[in-house]
Amino acid sequence: PARYFDTNTTEPISFFLSGLEELLAWKPDGNDDFNISSVPLAKRQPPLHSKRPRTLVCHDMRGGYIEDRFIQGSATRNPYVFYHWRYIDIFVYFSHHSVTIPPVCWTNAAHRNGVPVLGTFITEWTDGEKLCEAFLAGGEESYRAVSEQLARIARHYSFDGWLINLENTLSAAAVRNLPHFLRHLTAEVHSAVPGGLVIWYDSILQNGTLRWQNELNEENWVFFDACDGLFTNYNWKEEHLERTRRLAGPRHTDIYVGVDIFARGDVIGGGFDTDKSLRLIRQHGLSAAIFAPGWVYEHLGEENFLQNEDKFWSSLAEYLPTHSICTLPLATSFSLGMGTSRFLDGKEEEAGPWYDLSAQEIQPLYPEREGRLSTSCCLQDAWCGGSSLRVQGTIPPGEERVAVRLFSLQMPAPPKLFLTLLYKLEGPHPDEFAVSLELTTWDSGTCYEGNLTSLPEPSGRHHPRFLPAPPPSLAKLLAACSRGSNGWTSRCYELDLQDCSLRDLSLLVSRHQPSPQETPFTCLLGEVRVLDAAGGAASPPQVQSLTASQLWWQ
Repeated sequence: PARYFDTNTTEPISFFLSGLEELLAWKPDGNDDFNISSVPLAKRQPPLHSKRPRTLVCHDMRGGYIEDRFIQGSATRNPYVFYHWRYIDIFVYFSHHSVTIPPVCWTNAAHRNGVPVLGTFITEWTDGEKLCEAFLAGGEESYRAVSEQLARIARHYSFDGWLINLENTLSAAAVRNLPHFLRHLTAEVHSAVPGGLVIWYDSILQNGTLRWQNELNEENWVFFDACDGLFTNYNWKEEHLERTRRLAGPRHTDIYVGVDIFARGDVIGGGFDTDKSLRLIRQHGLSAAIFAPGWVYEHLGEENFLQNEDKFWSSLAEYLPTHSICTLPLATSFSLGMGTSRFLDGKEEEAGPWYDLSAQEIQPLYPEREGRLSTSCCLQDAWCGGSSLRVQGTIPPGEERVAVRLFSLQMPAPPKLFLTLLYKLEGPHPDEFAVSLELTTWDSGTCYEGNLTSLPEPSGRHHPRFLPAPPPSLAKLLAACSRGSNGWTSRCYELDLQDCSLRDLSLLVSRHQPSPQETPFTCLLGEVRVLDAAGGAASPPQVQSLTASQLWWQ
């Protein structure tokens, strides 16, 4: 069927639904198993419902369902990817189709990095009026049928809820039922999807008029009150934020103030001035909704996209509280889910462009210190997948080392940890440097490294012991402890901790000889793993009841 498979190639594709009939007729179909996210939403700290202001990203690019619709990937050159997951809380996939089901590759990549994904239910223009009239102006039965279907769809495809965007006038009968619809939809989504969300876009007033308010006020409060949050329109000024904050009261972090990166209309700042908008939003303790950050790709071009993307997000970093990983094992080869080649064990397996966000790995923080340090994606060389993480910086005069924070952690430390690292030093004098890992723990009087006779580590900085050979129980998992290949160096470490809580994982680059000059370095990271020694020896689950269907030999 053309909905589920590309008519030219027969490859499985992600799809949307058009109109009320298609929505109400939808039911699970064996053909769309490919579309179900296979990655559960990873836990992270702080959780979504904490009272810290959040960051929502609303992805709207060229009508949606472009190269990202190919579930098993495509040979796209210079595709759009998003990878600053540590800095955001919610990802919305937006298009102008009535029922936008997020392409499964986005849900997989976001979930792996702990970010929930929302689809979009949109009505607009005269067709939108007719659609709304059909399901809202009737009785309770018709709007309940729509909310139950939307909740079923989210549960079936394993995404996390909906942005509701009705951009057309409503009759008196329809607008009377709108708060009931939102309340019922929110309850249905909460019960169908753990941690599910319904967010309302600021468009319609309580009398049914279509008029964007750019704030929370008496005219749209009734809709905010019926769901999990309000996404405001983009043409606000500071007084709108002040009034919104006052009216929202304890729910102020449920207001997502819209920032259009294309800066259309009368806005405070978009593009590389987006920080001006975020500064004001955060001063008032509100959440932010970053709309169409694909501006970086569409406006500045595909060629230098990765550099421009790093520049854009690092310009906002001050206003984007980051998230910590709170479960082990942590293992990543930093792949963005795209590349110009595919690598395995440090060797190029296959040349040629590829794009598959489902293959994106856990992404680190991307720390930048003006002129002193930068982290970026390297497509030319990798240990596994399509890319490695390039860390470039300088060791200041008179200092021995520099620590580059890769991940923020927040979890109790197991008694014994194994860590592995694969790296490659570049530049004229790679043998001047040593590379290792550093773990920090939260300050506490009870945290010890090693056994009880050791003294507590005053700074909470731990330098795991180098293991020349893996322990027998982990020999298979850590096979490459002391032998890298293709120019990559492989290292294993162990660390014993008691009553500690993990805080940061950093890369440590040190020079063998102190120097009065600053020393530049470039290091590629191919893979990092942090494993709980107790869980390391468990064998992977066996694959059960494998079936093959719809075979077509060519």
